[in-house]
Amino acid sequence: MAAPKDIIEKALSLKPLEKADLVDRLLSSLDQPDQAITELWAKESESRLDAYEKLKAVSLEKVLSKYK
Repeated sequence: MAAPKDIIEKALSLKPLEKADLVDRLLSSLDQPDQAITELWAKESESRLDAYEKLKAVSLEKVLSKYK
């Protein structure tokens, strides 16, 4: 396997479109699904939805009346 320094030097010598393609491929390789993170976000979104549903609405007039 090539040393990271050699890989970087070769990558920097690429044409702009080739660099963009390389960057896109590298970033895509990092974007792998993680079931544990997906489950944590599902719990968080449910928690936020529950909190939102418990909110009580107050009219604008009532809010502004505090500051008159």
